[in-house]
Order: sequence, then structure tokens, then C-alpha cells
Amino acid sequence: MTAPDSARLNDAHCHFFSAGFFTALAQDPAAPRAANPAVDLPEALGWDPPGDPSQLADRWVAELDRHGVGRAALMASVPGDEASVAAAVARHPSRFAGLFMVNPTAPGTEERVRRGFGEHGLRCACLFPAMHRFALDDECVTAVFRAAADHGCAIFVHCGVLSVGVRRKLGLASRFDVRLGDPLAVAPVASAFPSVPVIVPHFGAGFLRETLMAADLAANIHVDTSSSNGWMKYTPGSSLTDVFRRALAVLGPERILFGSDSSFFPRGWQRPIHEAQSAVLDEVGLDVAERAAIFGGNFDRVFGPAGTPSPPID
Repeated sequence: MTAPDSARLNDAHCHFFSAGFFTALAQDPAAPRAANPAVDLPEALGWDPPGDPSQLADRWVAELDRHGVGRAALMASVPGDEASVAAAVARHPSRFAGLFMVNPTAPGTEERVRRGFGEHGLRCACLFPAMHRFALDDECVTAVFRAAADHGCAIFVHCGVLSVGVRRKLGLASRFDVRLGDPLAVAPVASAFPSVPVIVPHFGAGFLRETLMAADLAANIHVDTSSSNGWMKYTPGSSLTDVFRRALAVLGPERILFGSDSSFFPRGWQRPIHEAQSAVLDEVGLDVAERAAIFGGNFDRVFGPAGTPSPPID
């Protein structure tokens, strides 16, 4: 199928819900009893089981092909599941950039991050301060940024409202402290590591004003456009067109990355997200080159061209 946009289409925000992901969920005492979490929990959700990482990677490639998507950023969505995404990247290096969730307060995190960037060849570490309850000015966060700078990699920082749909559907509590997800706290650490691309997803997830302020202070801060951006319900009268116009006014097209927040099968890649955002950019009146940056080129710059390894450390 031809890509929906005239230029190459890449997706900067997808979740790799591996067997390891479901095994981690099953550790919650409130989780449904599961003899085989990678089969039983997806069944409880009405989802397809993931199989092993190679099988899931192959299914993702078939899905991307079906929708004309060139590359996708796949995120290991629980700490410690880097090997699953690394296996997918190793199997299809031209199609995937690997991202991995990090709890910087956990023992041995800096070693794990450096191994993720180095041995596993992943391109971005993902921080969720509200979920793991840490401040972005903590030294443990600085260590993650330092590792990213050393390896030429990126950092993803989830700010604003945080809701994990799979936990909600399984009846698991999500005790997040959203006060810790203030985008203004991203600016100092981003400024200290100007070579590190920093991605704030979902336009800041309710903190658009603060995200744009932070990005005005630190030129390496980007946003991704992922998901339905349901946070707009907290800003009555705003529309996705308004959000894009405001983001473009501060960031330009060079610091906005298209993302869908796709995650599970059989739903697969969320084509309606792309269609809605493509229509918005038609309304805004971006030219071909500007659209190409948002829908593809910025992905390659932030995560590196297909198959890019992290540089060795002297």
C-alpha cells in the first residue's frame, strides 16, 4: 500500500506489548490470576497474545506494511523489558527504533541504561516521573541524560496526565503523582545536555503551555503528537487544530514528531490518528516539506537513520 502521505511516514510512538510486559503486569497482587500471563492476560482483555519477540516483531512489520508506514519507534513499556524490543530491532533493523522504559531510582539503572544504548542498540530511554515518583532535577535523571549524550541517543519524558489503559482494563490501581510531570522541570536538564533530543509526548498531555515554554528555553525539546489527545477536555474550546497551530508557532515543524500510540493487536496501527492529524495539517496549510518533517524526517534525525548503532564510548 502507498504511504498515506506523499513522503515517507514514520511513527514515533508505539508500544511493544511483549510477553515480558504481560509477565510484569501479572506481578501486581491485584492482577487476574494467570498461569501463563502472556496468554491469559491478553485473553482477559480481548487481545491477541504476543508470542515471542520475533513473532511480535514480524506482526508489527506486516502491520506497518499494510498501512504504508516506513519505520516505527517501539517502546518496551515496563522497566527491564529492553531485551524484547532489542530482539525486534535486531530482527528488523530497517523498520524499528528501540525505546525502553527506565525507572531511574532503581538500583543499577545507569548500567542498565548504558547497556540498553550500547549492547542492545536501543535509541531512546523513556522516563515517567509521575509513575515512578522522581523529580526531574534528581541526580539519577542526570545520569540517564549523561548516558544518552555519551551514546548519541534520545530521552522521552512523559509529562502531564498519565493513564495506562491496560492497567485500568485489568482493574489495577495507578497511583501516579502528576505533580512530578511538569514540563517546566524538563527545561533545566535538557539545557544541560543540548546534544540530547528530548521528546515530550502528547503535546505535554494537558500542559501544552508549559511544554511550549520549556521548549522555548531548550531548543532540543520536541513534542510528539500521539494518541487521541484526550487531555484537550481540560482546555474547553480548544481543538486539535488550535494545538497544532500553537505548537508550530513555537517549535516550527522541525521539532514535532508524528506518533500514533499504537500498542495491541488485533487493533494494530491506529490509522484514524494519522488521518485526523493529516487533515489538521491540511487545514493549517503546511507545505510538502513541512509535512514531510513531521511525518517522517524528524524521526530519522532524532532516532538516527535505519539501523543506526549507538557510537562506541572511548
